[in-house]
Amino acid sequence: MDTEIHEFLLKHLNGIMENDIASYHETTSEDLTLYEWWVTPHRLDGLPFHEFMMNSNAERGTVFGAEETGKTRFDLSNLLIQRYGDTAIASYTLLIGTSSKDGVKVASHNESRVIVKIDGKWKVVHVHKSPAYSAPHVG
Repeated sequence: MDTEIHEFLLKHLNGIMENDIASYHETTSEDLTLYEWWVTPHRLDGLPFHEFMMNSNAERGTVFGAEETGKTRFDLSNLLIQRYGDTAIASYTLLIGTSSKDGVKVASHNESRVIVKIDGKWKVVHVHKSPAYSAPHVG
């Protein structure tokens, strides 16, 4: 496991989970591109979309992937980091557990994050998310 990229990835995701926009800017390229299947079937570009979501989530006391407030944690299942010099790809299934009065609910989806060293600092430049359920053709 590439410890440097793993620690960077955890910092990046913790910033998102804590709705910390300063940390998000520190770890994300301004020309970010991403696909988030549960938001829109189209590519999203730049940081303003997530800034809006993070501010809204902070006001409601929620985080990405959580439908309600409560204690939240995330885990990276099947994490694989592939590093090629100043470029790395992290792929995993993101599990977000949220506690509520009815118990713990877990949401999940698959993610790939492309991370590039820009001016000596690691930045996420592309994210692709897909659902973590069986494909329709699987019977």
